[in-house]
Amino acid sequence: MQLDKFTDYGLRALIYLRLCGARRASVAEIAARFSLSEHHLSKVATALVAEGFVHSTRGRTGGLSLAKPAGEIRVGAVVRSLTRNLSVAECFAGNGACAITPACGLRGPLAEAQEAFFTVLDGYSLEEVSGQGAALTRLLGLETANTLDEPA
Repeated sequence: MQLDKFTDYGLRALIYLRLCGARRASVAEIAARFSLSEHHLSKVATALVAEGFVHSTRGRTGGLSLAKPAGEIRVGAVVRSLTRNLSVAECFAGNGACAITPACGLRGPLAEAQEAFFTVLDGYSLEEVSGQGAALTRLLGLETANTLDEPA
């Protein structure tokens, strides 16, 4: 299974916000650090806020921050909520595009594989996947002060 760009950008944004700790970060800042489209990332940020992973604060000192501690954000939950098409094959989409769907034996193993994929991702928190904070902070050019503090 391959993550779409929307989900990939969402995971990157969450990792970045984890590294920022208590400091808020703007969509423009995150987009610049990852060389992403600010317009596209703003849509991702809106989804992260709607799903309860991120807080958004308006104003001069506003920006994005994690809505809960990184240890409570499960990677599987993020991927499930952001991925626009969870279908691993046409038969999962329910559009009847495949002629052999009613008699195909591949649907069961594919569903099992997809569930295994999410089971593995559910086993990891944002805190765990951003565990090499010092290295990630250097790679992203973040200030080391005020990073990796959990949100209040």
